[in-house]
Amino acid sequence: MALTVLVTRPAPQAAAWVARLLDKGMQAQALPLIVIEPMAETAALRDTWHQLPQRDLAMFVSPNAVTSFFASRPAARTWPRGLRAAATGPGTVEALVAAGVPQALCVSPRAAPFDSSALWSVLQSESWAGRTALIVRGDGGRDEFAKALRAAGAKIAFVQAYQRRAPEWSDAERALALAAIAAPDQHVWLLSSAEAIDNLLALFTVLRPGTEWRHSIAVASHPRIAQRARRAGFGRVLEAPPLVDAVLSAVASLGDL
Repeated sequence: MALTVLVTRPAPQAAAWVARLLDKGMQAQALPLIVIEPMAETAALRDTWHQLPQRDLAMFVSPNAVTSFFASRPAARTWPRGLRAAATGPGTVEALVAAGVPQALCVSPRAAPFDSSALWSVLQSESWAGRTALIVRGDGGRDEFAKALRAAGAKIAFVQAYQRRAPEWSDAERALALAAIAAPDQHVWLLSSAEAIDNLLALFTVLRPGTEWRHSIAVASHPRIAQRARRAGFGRVLEAPPLVDAVLSAVASLGDL
């Protein structure tokens, strides 16, 4: 029986992933576990755009950071000539290019794992003493990359471009989630965030208290997320970088369950 991949990324990223999986012949449906809300236009965001030409690097933590930050761009502002944009993975690079940042200025890991440690390994050989870097992120988040840059002598500035919250599922989304629990051998949860897993557990505390996940299957985009899924009780957890073909291979490896 064909498996249905439940894409839990925020919309519209989930919709884009579903379209790509469907195009590859995989059954997929969107079931977002995080809602992204852009920040209201603030002086901090406007000032950050005006200060960009003085930066040596701008790092974006996710595609959401890119789209939210560029949504606040003042009229007639363009990406500064020569300013590199750092990203932890291909999805963020794709968002940067779509926003108008030249591909040649995008810096990211060339292979999995796609995370801040891998990004730092690309940049750590440079001299950072006295240089400045901007980190565009949501509300909070991990700051290993900032710590590494600061330890190397760089000056760090942060700007919050969006905020996250748990979703409020529609009737159709609740029905899809319950169907996945009722037939766990027919569904695969595609997980790209530990926070999304926390939201999933919280949603089911209300939707169906006492839900067990030991028969459920997950494909996680990073070892840290896979570890969180196992702690949550998922019975089978595979790891695959956030690339469509890698996810397809992981799902195909499940075979007939």
